[in-house]
Amino acid sequence: MSFRATTAIDYVEDVAPGSGALPPRAWYAASDATSLSLNGSWRLRVSATADAEDDSFAEPGFDAGDWAEVSVPGHWVLQGHGSPIYTNHLYPFPVDPPHVPTENPTGDHLRVFDLPSDWPSDGGAVLRFDGVESCARVWLNGTDIGEFKGSRLPHEFAVGRLLKPVGNVLAVRVHQWSAGSYLEDQDQWWLPGIFRDVTLLHRPAGAVLDFFVHASYDHVTGEGTLCVDSDVDGRVTVPDLGIEVTTGEPVTVPVRPWTAETPHLYDGVLATEGERVPLRIGFRTVVLEDGLLKVNGRPVLFKGVNRHEWHPEKGRSLGLATMREDVLLMKRHNINAVRTSHYPPHPAFLSLCDEYGLWVIDECDLETHGFTEQGWRDNPVDDERWTPALLDRAARMVERDKNHPSVVIWSLGNEAGTGRGLTAMAEWIRGRDSSRLVHYEGDINCRDTDVYSRMYADHAEVERIGRGLDGGTHRRSELPFILCEYGHAMGNGPGGIADYQRIFESYDRLQGGFIWEWIDHGIKDERYGFAYGGDFDEELHDGNFVCDGLLFPDRQPSPGLIEFKKVIEPVRIDGDGADGTVRVTNLQDFADLSALAFEWSYQVDGQTVASGALQVPTLAPGGAADVKLPEAPSAADGETQWTVRALTAADTPWAPKDHVVAWGQFPVSARQAPSVAATDGPAFGEGLITLGPASFDARTGALRTVGGVPVTGLHLDVWRATTDNDDGAAWQTDIRYGLLWRKYGLHRMRHRLDGVELGDDALTVRTRMAPAARAVGLSTVYRWTSDGNRLKLTVSVSPEGEWTVPLPRLGIRFGLSAADRVEWFGGGPGEAYPDTGSAAALGRWQSTVDDLQTPYVRPQENGARADVRWAEIGGLRIEGDPEFWFTARRWTTEQLDAAAHRTDLTPGDTVWVNLDHGQHGIGSQSCGPGPLPQYYLRAEPAEFSFVFSEVG
Repeated sequence: MSFRATTAIDYVEDVAPGSGALPPRAWYAASDATSLSLNGSWRLRVSATADAEDDSFAEPGFDAGDWAEVSVPGHWVLQGHGSPIYTNHLYPFPVDPPHVPTENPTGDHLRVFDLPSDWPSDGGAVLRFDGVESCARVWLNGTDIGEFKGSRLPHEFAVGRLLKPVGNVLAVRVHQWSAGSYLEDQDQWWLPGIFRDVTLLHRPAGAVLDFFVHASYDHVTGEGTLCVDSDVDGRVTVPDLGIEVTTGEPVTVPVRPWTAETPHLYDGVLATEGERVPLRIGFRTVVLEDGLLKVNGRPVLFKGVNRHEWHPEKGRSLGLATMREDVLLMKRHNINAVRTSHYPPHPAFLSLCDEYGLWVIDECDLETHGFTEQGWRDNPVDDERWTPALLDRAARMVERDKNHPSVVIWSLGNEAGTGRGLTAMAEWIRGRDSSRLVHYEGDINCRDTDVYSRMYADHAEVERIGRGLDGGTHRRSELPFILCEYGHAMGNGPGGIADYQRIFESYDRLQGGFIWEWIDHGIKDERYGFAYGGDFDEELHDGNFVCDGLLFPDRQPSPGLIEFKKVIEPVRIDGDGADGTVRVTNLQDFADLSALAFEWSYQVDGQTVASGALQVPTLAPGGAADVKLPEAPSAADGETQWTVRALTAADTPWAPKDHVVAWGQFPVSARQAPSVAATDGPAFGEGLITLGPASFDARTGALRTVGGVPVTGLHLDVWRATTDNDDGAAWQTDIRYGLLWRKYGLHRMRHRLDGVELGDDALTVRTRMAPAARAVGLSTVYRWTSDGNRLKLTVSVSPEGEWTVPLPRLGIRFGLSAADRVEWFGGGPGEAYPDTGSAAALGRWQSTVDDLQTPYVRPQENGARADVRWAEIGGLRIEGDPEFWFTARRWTTEQLDAAAHRTDLTPGDTVWVNLDHGQHGIGSQSCGPGPLPQYYLRAEPAEFSFVFSEVG
């Protein structure tokens, strides 16, 4: 007989949600009751297992002087104690629910605190934890007060009888793994710790407990009805509405409604005998009517993002300033909705959504995606033993967040399969709050939900759904559709979102979607710049799949966010500049155009020569008007166009005056293609051929100089450092062209010289470009001509053999020995590709070579400027016929392709320039469809020209 003395840890693997916690209730930021933040410096001891240490550390007088210090809120693995783990859906431990490994990193946290001198001597007190991952047991002054699971959910404990004026010892034991981990398999880093606020709340006699603000709006009468239900009797006052009623008493008055476009909030107070709680009340009504989700009587179109909470140094521990930055960035980029993937956010974030105006799908802290590896066998959501935990999670979300007008949909969770537990959650939510809709993407037949939701459906399927040709149950056919995830923003991309938006706007049933996702989850790391999965020697990981956001980890907007802003503009400005009118359409659902001012400008060859204000009617939502432009400035040689912009007319809470909301450009006269008369002829010299301002190698015909500018390595180029979307996702059955390009050897093309021919007026170089082991190739003719001052290159490309894949790019590449500043006339200021070019405005732009680069966390093809007429770099001026893509970087494409992190790229002495006739589209195949066929760069005969001259 043998036995082992252990610390009691049965609760870790108990499927129950916990014990000792108070019932969940509504969150509020502050009241007149005293509170004490326990955030700050805590002592920490990390053990390798859950039972490595006994409970003596929780006793008063325990000496933790040699323990580490960590910040709370925070994650201990981001503060030098252990390492983070990233998996998309695989559980990083054996799947044997509810059991977890013996190796279970456990952090014992200690905080000693005194009560403030003004802490009331009467009443009780509540200790509140807003978020702890993944399981915690709590002691106060040596007394075990309970344990809990539900990492992104609040838990409160009554502790008044345990407090003393000085020397209170709060001890929290946090386990990285628990039964709750099986319910928290979201696509993100596994990060244990006390990562949200810890607060001690005084509870006076007669203090507020739970309360529910019901604030509906009747769009027919313009009246709002307010009724505040409260567990404790009290009075509700709203001074601006002249309201003063008892709790539970409804009152109807004329109000200004709340919407995401017009987020009007009324300040009120709930006063009970012992406490006054400020209220921020938004009147709005959400219904499912005519097969549509309607707010205040009107359908809404979601232009949304999925938002994980992330900070590159603090993980999921976000301060108010960071949350506000997120909301302001969303508003400034025309985003109107957030899905809180895949858990309720810090509650203060929802208050900011109320204040600034964002629709919210509030998602429960639930995902069991890893069970897909075993065909969903033993999935907790279909096991009644787990149902109390699921209901607890639903209740803690709903009760905490029910008073936020921004929350219009409750979501049961994400990628948790199907089962009776989800049905129980939906039934409980409807019984508690019938004023919102219920969402769950995994409910394909919409048995438990009010919205048909899909993720990553391709354009054709979304259009079929819009037309009602998708089949499915009768109930599903009568529900609105949203694409809860699309446009996977991993690396360069996403492509094709403008095409999605056109479909959304074409069918009433399609009520928009949510880009995946808001921010790259890169961890700041001195080795790599930003680290991703695998950089911490994880046993299992999913690489940079965690970096798939519209923001880089440092919250700098990516080109994908700039593109999305343009695609979802709330005002459409289009028309025919040649006839002197533009059409302005208000695409908003609720607001007119009174908050916007419009201006016109007129460009000649990309430079503005005149501008002024444009009078546009104050259009109602959905309204449109043709607006006459002023007389065009006197005729000028060159390419001319109008630009019309919509700007904020005054400072707003989310943007300053003159912030650009929308814009459109309209050509008037087309550019004249560059022309070079072939009046000069090639001539032999000492090992060189000269032609106009240029010299060439006499044997190979390779360009050596243009004037005084050395040029190296000019040749046809078809390779690009594959993007995450080129390479696609391993589980996809569609063709992944990034892999095929490598298979067919497009990254290792060989160049054969077939001939150098000197004619009377041209130098012709014939080559063939092909990969080893393949019978396909590109026959290429370079024809050089000159008028004595300028040099023209005409490239003719003829595919040979049976090409079964599109090309990554098609153009020429060469090196310059000295280049820094770049100026160009074309699309800008940022990068653009065939299906990501909506935000590229035609104009004159300047940059440095370094600033042309887009700093994707995993390096890949980037930085191309589209529709370039001419560019100047390194002493050369390059004009294109037709327009071209321009790229310049201080490393080769091959070096870019080989890099895994930004720090792998070392600038060289040569600037490598690509002038591309074509680029393959981007798509979003890292977790979605590839490029649409119209954005393929097919291997077809092509001819394009460039004119080179020396600047100055």
